Amino acid sequence: MAVKTPQETASAAVEAGTTKAKLGWDKALVGGFLAGAYIAFGGLVAIAVSSGLKPETWGTLPTLFAGSVFALGLVLVVLAGSELLTGNMALVPIAMLKRRVGFGHLGMNFTIVLIGNLIGSLFVAYFLAVKAGVIGMNGTDPASPAGMTYERLQAIAQLKGDDETAFQIFLRALGCNWLVCLAVWVAMTATDTGGKILGIFFPIMAFVAIGFDHVVANMFFLPAAIFAEVPGITWGDALYNWAFAFLGNFVGAAIFVSTAYWFLYLKDGDDEDDVGPTDAEPELAQTGNGRAPAAGREPVSTP
Repeated sequence: MAVKTPQETASAAVEAGTTKAKLGWDKALVGGFLAGAYIAFGGLVAIAVSSGLKPETWGTLPTLFAGSVFALGLVLVVLAGSELLTGNMALVPIAMLKRRVGFGHLGMNFTIVLIGNLIGSLFVAYFLAVKAGVIGMNGTDPASPAGMTYERLQAIAQLKGDDETAFQIFLRALGCNWLVCLAVWVAMTATDTGGKILGIFFPIMAFVAIGFDHVVANMFFLPAAIFAEVPGITWGDALYNWAFAFLGNFVGAAIFVSTAYWFLYLKDGDDEDDVGPTDAEPELAQTGNGRAPAAGREPVSTP
């Protein structure tokens, strides 16, 4: 299994970030919708497999099970191709550090992708989770499958919406996106599907098992709880969590991934034109913005 060196991976990240920052608003919005839905699918299956497992018996194993299947979301984002805000929080800033894009590109990309992620998350939460009956409403028989998923969602939503302080949300979000962006980074080192999936799995499993906060995942969990009429969870709780989770996710990605790896592998050769696609980076050929991939190279989207 061929892998990129750390230097090649950093250069590939710059190319990916440049492509994403210059993506048209319509493609960024549709790609954002898909990524929000994919992360919501990961959240929904995480609830399904960990429901009915009482902590008194299972301890913390339900969070391990949840994290193991939640990785589905980022696998779909990376391999199927879409625009995930938390991944872009690492890729676009490193392109900025190499002076390939400006702050305006970053702001526009983050805004449009954020809107798309939110719409995709809300779609899955409302239609495919609650209205489909996969997650029950308040008052559903607790012994039924829908009742068990409701109780699991209630526990998650009350932790994220009521129990965590602003500083805790920020720190948990920082740790979360440090790991999420490392999952993206490690996946970029691989040139085959199996290697990318394996690179994604462990960091994602870890952040969920630990209990960290991911702003896009919380765009699913908290609205789903509101749609399911979980007592005490409001849109104010959701906005409060999202605000501090966004800040923590951004710091985790931009400082501990983008800036750290730019400093290690790109800073000494910091010339605007010193980074370009290479034969070692076939999946990062420019697409979707009017630039054709190089001959013999098959483009594959990155998160």
